[in-house]
Amino acid sequence: MFGTGIGHFIPLVAYMGFWIMCLVSLGGRPLWGLYYMLPFLPYRLLRDHFIDQPLGANMMTILVLSVIVGALIRGKRLPKSRLYVIWLVFAVYLYLSMWIGVALANAPAPIWLSDVNFVTWKDYMVIPLVFVAAGLVIEDRNAIRNVILITGISLLFIDRSCILESMTRTWTTFDEDKRGGGPLAYGSNQTAAFLAQFAMFFWGFTEFNKKFKHKLLCYGLVAATLFATMYTFSRGGYLAVLCSVLVLGLLKDRKLLLILGAFLLTWQTVVPAPVRERVTMTKNSNGQLEASAQERVDLWQNAEESFLHSPIVGSGFATFQLGEHVDNLKDTHNWYIKVMVETGIIGLILAIALLQQLVATSYRLFKRASDPLYQGLGLGLLLATCACIVANFFGDRWTYLEITGLLWVLTGAAIRATQLMETKLILQSAEIVAAKPINPFMAYR
Repeated sequence: MFGTGIGHFIPLVAYMGFWIMCLVSLGGRPLWGLYYMLPFLPYRLLRDHFIDQPLGANMMTILVLSVIVGALIRGKRLPKSRLYVIWLVFAVYLYLSMWIGVALANAPAPIWLSDVNFVTWKDYMVIPLVFVAAGLVIEDRNAIRNVILITGISLLFIDRSCILESMTRTWTTFDEDKRGGGPLAYGSNQTAAFLAQFAMFFWGFTEFNKKFKHKLLCYGLVAATLFATMYTFSRGGYLAVLCSVLVLGLLKDRKLLLILGAFLLTWQTVVPAPVRERVTMTKNSNGQLEASAQERVDLWQNAEESFLHSPIVGSGFATFQLGEHVDNLKDTHNWYIKVMVETGIIGLILAIALLQQLVATSYRLFKRASDPLYQGLGLGLLLATCACIVANFFGDRWTYLEITGLLWVLTGAAIRATQLMETKLILQSAEIVAAKPINPFMAYR
């Protein structure tokens, strides 16, 4: 690291830090445990170094549970929100859905860690656990500010890793083989979804930042993140950013609509040549769909046939990866289609309910808050959610802790901010009522 030779010890120190923070969380400081886990949520490559250590593969789950248990021991409670209820119903339904897959002979019984469907469900459930942990321990404005700050620092390290990886390659023309996996370890498309979400979060958050120095730093972070997004060569990531900028223009800064329109008219002369090639390569020289686009069409046709066999409850959660599909692909390249195929109409309704509540929670905070910190959190979270919704049309960007973990921490912060805001309004109303003079004649009637 920076020529000091200590980089070899960083994974070991980070691994030991997880155990220390588990003890700290159980000992009465669960908020510190949450702070510690935030940078590791997206940085899968660093966490992979723990695998050779005892329980290393499960360190994130162990720390999350330690934070939750430590918070409950201290009597902390979740703020009111429908999102917690919907997540609980969704989690239970997904587990029952796996047994539907067993009944339809599509998957093994989800009992042991050797069962791939059970492992998929277990890993997915870490996301709502992170959400619960954040809701329990984020209790005041200072904690909300710290969570946003640590998220920004974490994003900066992700940007640095992505940009350095991209700059080690020559990009005179687009080359699929040169695309890297990124620090999230799942591929450039998944990394692009993460970057698009948090570029837009901090763009929206900065709209309410009053200090010039802080504003400049935040815009610098947004610029670095958008630059890193550009060199992921992900068309889904590009569209997620553009749609979110449109929403930002409609809700807050109308000048962005003109800038967006100008960009759409001139983008082919503005963006680098390999990016232009990537965006326009939907068909080959013979006029046929290029391989990636054709794969998606074939997968969706296959998914449609599967859905029609069991439209209400689907084929069972985590069963698509166990079937035989085009080019041995294990994903539908569209999360909404995947939800329909595996969990049916019921699962899709629950998934849409989650997204609707995410939008409602962030929009409510953005419109009702008077504190610039809360306004920025609300608008930023709304834009990040919009980016997430768009990105999931191009693949599963929802069930990965690395992509949405920080998003749900910020959602927990937004729910707490809403509660703090409403409590403050109630107290102010009570003070106004108490301050009103009492008519002595009315007091004795």
